[in-house]
Amino acid sequence: MSSTRVGARLARLLAECRLRAWGLPLDPAALVVAELAANAALHGSDRRTGFRLSLSVTDTALRIEVSDSAGDRMPGAGLPAADAESGRGLLLVGALAERWGVTPGPPPGKTVWAEVPLADL
Repeated sequence: MSSTRVGARLARLLAECRLRAWGLPLDPAALVVAELAANAALHGSDRRTGFRLSLSVTDTALRIEVSDSAGDRMPGAGLPAADAESGRGLLLVGALAERWGVTPGPPPGKTVWAEVPLADL
């Protein structure tokens, strides 16, 4: 996907199509996709390389992975200033997903992932 707002929006729309095809509800998974894709578009990739979205289902969870080319910029879920207008996306992901994390590589990139229990869908 392109590292733009349009690319992030496209990631969410494609995820919604896949969730429907699998017979899964859209929320909260589509919101997790939107936050991870927006982070990748804004912080994780340059416009030349873009980012990649992957969805998979296990027996217990939906796994969402967003890979980008900025392995030197690892995300964190720190608290933003009270008057900050952004910086809460990963806090939201942490609240909606059972767990989330970052896997380095392949160089020079990283993958930010989240798992949403199927019972929560």
